[in-house]
Amino acid sequence: MADANPPAPPTTPPWETKRPPRARGLLRRGLLLIAACAAIALVFQALRPQPIEVEVETVRRGPLTVHVSEEGKTRIRNRYVVVAPVGGSMQRVDLKPGDPVKAGETILTRIEPGLAPLLDARSRAQAQARVDAATAARNGALESLEMMRTALKYADANWNRIKNNTDPGTVSATDRDSFQREAEMKAREVRGADFSVQVAEFELAQAQAALLQQDSPAEKGAMIEVRAPVSGLVLRVQQESATIMTPGSPILEIGDPADLEIEAEILSRDTVGIPPNAEVVVNQWGGEPLKGRVRRIEPAAFTKVSALGVEEQRVLVLIDLLGAPPELKALGDRFRVEVQVAVWHSDETLLVPSGALFREGSEWRSFVMDAGKARAVTVRAGRTDGRLTQVLEGLRAGDEVLVHPPDTVEDGSAVVRRTDAH
Repeated sequence: MADANPPAPPTTPPWETKRPPRARGLLRRGLLLIAACAAIALVFQALRPQPIEVEVETVRRGPLTVHVSEEGKTRIRNRYVVVAPVGGSMQRVDLKPGDPVKAGETILTRIEPGLAPLLDARSRAQAQARVDAATAARNGALESLEMMRTALKYADANWNRIKNNTDPGTVSATDRDSFQREAEMKAREVRGADFSVQVAEFELAQAQAALLQQDSPAEKGAMIEVRAPVSGLVLRVQQESATIMTPGSPILEIGDPADLEIEAEILSRDTVGIPPNAEVVVNQWGGEPLKGRVRRIEPAAFTKVSALGVEEQRVLVLIDLLGAPPELKALGDRFRVEVQVAVWHSDETLLVPSGALFREGSEWRSFVMDAGKARAVTVRAGRTDGRLTQVLEGLRAGDEVLVHPPDTVEDGSAVVRRTDAH
């Protein structure tokens, strides 16, 4: 007799291999253990401090020049103010600033002198003394011109001898530059002395004209022509309209814009460190940097109030331009420039980027990269040009220092070199 209730079908498919219950439990625990270990590793890695990316530079040896930067102004070296030689009615001046004039030929204006007053013995003696003084000044200017020409001849001879010497190692580059600079400076001095002679002759002519005017009273309608004493350009017209002039009243100003120099008002504490004939770099004038040299440092300082209202003692430093590139013609009188005067130079010294140094109390400190760690060291710093600083103690050539380290870097912090992404 068959059973009324047949047996239930098995829950496990016949094709699945039967596993022992213990083996399945061990596998499940192993997977859970691996997952827990991975989670712990991830948490540990997340909590572990990461190395700080830093910029690294190498301490090296090289040249260093320290400059004093200041604003300056160009000015014409020799300028001359033409004044009225006699009193009277002056005609209108037709010249404008920038017009060229030629010595002894260009008529600046005409003056109809008034009636000459009667002269007593004292006035006549004074007029004659002015003529004698002008004569002596002209003779002195002529002698100075001859001395300058002799010095120029000697400097040119030395420069030609050095220039034609092609044997290597015979003359150093510094001596060659010195002889060349000496020849250029003597040529400028001859030019200035010749300018002084022209001025002295014009002043003598004025004194003689005044004496003649006093000796023979002018007739009605007689005109005195005021001619240019030197060649150059009109810089400024001080009296343009027709008017009644008194003797010695300024009419206009003449100068040679090709003969430029630079004046810079430098702080007195910085001027003390400027050596004689210091090298100068002229920037911010509208073209490529120019080379110059300090010619004179005036001995007296003056007080100037800065934009912040601080009183400063400044000294006028005069600078000569070396060479005359074609672009220099664009410069005129009283143009603004920026000068960098060399106050100290070393051909080879230990250098570190200034951004690698920071103050800690009264000492300079720096971080050195050592096997992936930042190690703080004390540095004795010397002179600096703002970009590089001289190292006297604390660092050696080849040391890798951290430049502009972030505030999170401390002594012993893990650091890694920053790589620029390209």
